[in-house]
Amino acid sequence: MAPKNDPTIRQRRFGVELRRLREAAGMSAPTAAGLLGTDRTNISNIEAGRYGISEERLRRLACIYECDNEALIDTLAAMTGGRKAGWWEEYRGKIPPGFLDVSEIEHYAVRLHTVQTAHLPGLFQTEDHARALFNLIVPKLPRLEVELRIAHRLARQSVVTGNSPIPYTGIVHEAALRMQFGGPAVARSQLQHLLEATERDNVTLLVIPFANGGFPMAGDSILYAEAPNPHLDTVHMDSPAGPLFYDSSTQLENFRRRLDLVGKAALTAKKSADFIRSVISEL
Repeated sequence: MAPKNDPTIRQRRFGVELRRLREAAGMSAPTAAGLLGTDRTNISNIEAGRYGISEERLRRLACIYECDNEALIDTLAAMTGGRKAGWWEEYRGKIPPGFLDVSEIEHYAVRLHTVQTAHLPGLFQTEDHARALFNLIVPKLPRLEVELRIAHRLARQSVVTGNSPIPYTGIVHEAALRMQFGGPAVARSQLQHLLEATERDNVTLLVIPFANGGFPMAGDSILYAEAPNPHLDTVHMDSPAGPLFYDSSTQLENFRRRLDLVGKAALTAKKSADFIRSVISEL
């Protein structure tokens, strides 16, 4: 089997978790390879996400590493086998790969949490709002890429609006609500769409008004994706240099604590909906 030169973020994460299990056992890659009946190159390729692995071999490795976390092993086992391409793969090579990584994280998550201070959540952006955002990128994007990015963004929304929507909690700052991307008419339509989203049983949107002052992580854009097992949670943050992903146990615990603190700075769900209505009325 030839190694996969461009593993997805989920495949890379699977490999990272196996490396962490090996290192926790204090075992070298050559030793692990010998006990599994393979060579070190295969272990390296598996840990880099370039090779897939069967459930049987995954469970053998877990036994070799003396891992007794059955819940984690079962979750990792569910990630083995076929490496079927997700819907986002049709956009590979057409839009930045970080967009596809976010799609994959969202697709396999069981719950999503976001914090937005300057932009509204991508999972609830209207087509006109998204187009206004992408048209502001410098240097200007080709028209085809703008349309591809919009189509991809709208397709992502099925995780919270489709037939099997997952729970979503979004915290939005007042600054994001008042940014009139595309002009007042587009902004009004976008906020009305956001307000309608709050009526979904799986969606909770909370607003932090200017009047509430400062709060942790002010200025950041954060996506916290819960996996079936908390060891496999992932945090995504935007940066000028591209997307950043965090997944170590210490990092995840810190982000969970920060999200709790940010939530305490927000209005209740009902007051947040009323606040959005008040902003709409001013447009």
